[in-house]
Amino acid sequence: MDNVGIVVESLDNAITFFTELGLTLEGRAKVEGEWAGRITGLGDQSVEIAMMVTPDGHSRLEISQFLAPATISDHRNAPVNALGYLRVMFAVDNLDELLPRLSKHGAQLVGEIVQYENLYRLCYIRGTEGIIIGLAEQLNN
Repeated sequence: MDNVGIVVESLDNAITFFTELGLTLEGRAKVEGEWAGRITGLGDQSVEIAMMVTPDGHSRLEISQFLAPATISDHRNAPVNALGYLRVMFAVDNLDELLPRLSKHGAQLVGEIVQYENLYRLCYIRGTEGIIIGLAEQLNN
C-alpha cells in the first residue's frame, strides 16, 4: 500500500493534529488541472495535498483539501459502522500520555479505552474535523 487518503476542510489543522500524533510532514503541494481530474473523475480540479509519514517510515497518510470542485458529501460524523467509512489505526506508545495532547487539538474518545487480553489497549477517537482514528498501544507483557 502506498498511502491512505483523507479529505479535510483545513489542511493546516490536519497537519498540526497528525504531527502531534507522531507523523512527519513529508511534503506539501498543489495538484490541479484537467489531467488530475481524469484520475479522480472530477474534471478540472484544484487540490492542496500534504503527505504525512509514520515514524517507522513505512506508511503514509495523504491529506487533501479540495479547492475546486467544492466537496459535496460529508460523512465525518457517521458512526464507525457506516458503509464505506474509513478508519485509520495507529500504533502508539502510551495512550495515557497521548490522549491529553490530542484533546488540545479537539480529539475526543468515541467510546472508552479497552484492554484486549494482555496484548493491546485500544480506543477510537474523533480527531481533527471529526475523523475517526483508532489508537492501539501494544502491551509489553
